[in-house]
Amino acid sequence: MPRPRKPADPFRYFHSSPEVIRLVVMLYVRFPLSLRNVEDLLFERGIDLCHETVRLWWNRFGPLFAADIRRQRVSRMRGFRQWKWHLDEMYVKLGGEMVYLWRAVDHEGEILESFVTTKRDKSAALAFMKKALKRHGRPEELVTDGLRSYPAAMCELGNVDRRQVGRWKNNRVENSHLPFRRRERAMLRFRQMKTLQKFASVHASMHNHFNSERHLVDRQTYKLRRSTALAEWQSLAI
Repeated sequence: MPRPRKPADPFRYFHSSPEVIRLVVMLYVRFPLSLRNVEDLLFERGIDLCHETVRLWWNRFGPLFAADIRRQRVSRMRGFRQWKWHLDEMYVKLGGEMVYLWRAVDHEGEILESFVTTKRDKSAALAFMKKALKRHGRPEELVTDGLRSYPAAMCELGNVDRRQVGRWKNNRVENSHLPFRRRERAMLRFRQMKTLQKFASVHASMHNHFNSERHLVDRQTYKLRRSTALAEWQSLAI
């Protein structure tokens, strides 16, 4: 019986250590820093690299780390009961034109899905919801705003009876837009739809991983969760 092939080391063609690469990707994606800000911060720590290297590394390793995080969390979350989703779309300026970033967030603030479209009609809502349902399963409730695309898509999916609409019921997903908005301003907006989709997915996974609900727990619990998140981050892609 042939031996199972060991997955190739993603860092094998890079002279820098995996620890430095993970640090660079975490600083750039997690915090509202520009490429040159990350370059200056690392230079202060004795690590000399170009800002274009920061761009290369987040493009190469960001989706890889995000996929690792998502794979671990999706398997645990599929068994949740009484799962409530909050769905919303936000405007993002792309090369002078407006596109729509659809987001699904659960009742605990976990960002489940990010999906970019040029329109917000029934077909766009249907594609977004199909992608989220395929990956995460069916929730008990779906909270949306008054956009008519949602009930039209839900009628086709057969879950319109699970929909809830309320003036303040969707505050969970509205507040989840704020970290991405801060990050968007630091990047001086986006220029390509592909880049927006990639960064939104990577940023969502990173936010989920390091979100320790600091305002809900005591200091000791927060420190423990933060240490655990950092330890898990250092073991990604190994």
